[in-house]
Amino acid sequence: MRASRLLSVLLLLQNRGRMTADELAAELEVSVRTVYRDIEALSASGVPVYADRGRTGGYQLVDGYRTRLTGLTEEEAQSLSLAGLPGAAAELGLGTVLAAAQLKLHAALPKELRSSAGRVAERFYLDVPGWHRGIESLPHLSAVADAVWSAHRIRIRYERWGRQVVERVLEPLGLILKGGNWYLAGRCDGADRTYRVSRVQELADLGEPFERPADFDLAAYWQEWSAQFEKRMYPTAAKVRLSARAVTLVPFYLGSVGARALREAVDGGAEPDDDGWLTLELPVEAGEPAIGELLRFGPQLEVLGPADLRARLAKAIEEMGAVYG
Repeated sequence: MRASRLLSVLLLLQNRGRMTADELAAELEVSVRTVYRDIEALSASGVPVYADRGRTGGYQLVDGYRTRLTGLTEEEAQSLSLAGLPGAAAELGLGTVLAAAQLKLHAALPKELRSSAGRVAERFYLDVPGWHRGIESLPHLSAVADAVWSAHRIRIRYERWGRQVVERVLEPLGLILKGGNWYLAGRCDGADRTYRVSRVQELADLGEPFERPADFDLAAYWQEWSAQFEKRMYPTAAKVRLSARAVTLVPFYLGSVGARALREAVDGGAEPDDDGWLTLELPVEAGEPAIGELLRFGPQLEVLGPADLRARLAKAIEEMGAVYG
């Protein structure tokens, strides 16, 4: 523990220059007396740290004492400031670990690259979750991550869609962060499946190691699973007419699936008619969710088919009209 703190003191001084004992104590969440002892230990071990006396004084390293990380271009150094996901790391229980790693990396950069990377961090901030994402309870995420890392089998109680609770023994293969939500890729009874971590109600690490499949590619698995999931979510297509206003609303109301359908239609030669309306096919969910999705467009969208979908939408509009008189 102390060795880690001594390294943090060294890197803080290397990174920020002169710092007072009070500043170091606040940064490390220790007492000023502890900082004094740490400085003495660093000096005794040969680190060239010295103190400036007076109101504006503090501790600093002898000029030139720095570990340099070479081989990076300016663009690569800038990209390092955008590479971390602090929110995701915190959810995994690695927030302090990530902060320490960033500190070490920043300290190791040459001065000219360090200032460039610092400007990126000051001017860009990555906030992954969407506006309408609820705050999920993830009490088992850290344990899931540990099992993935150690390749241990786990037993979980899991709430499926429809509130059905099942028990499964899994070989956890990887974690995916999608739109602010965490998913677990795991092998169960010889089949690879996906589980939403927020739906894990109980978890037990069985302590049984398993051999990770040599041919399992997490990124390829997720891409394939996502494509199949979209097909299940949007099993049918609706032929619609969209006003110019509705065309601009498609990405907001129907997300990436609708935006892709719109782009493919335009790339395929679809053009607005004399009234400025565009005809194309949009993927829609089955049952009532499709009605709700299409009603969001109001009078800016007309469903041409299938006939039963058009009839159900017309009925919904008629019932809404009755409510509003």
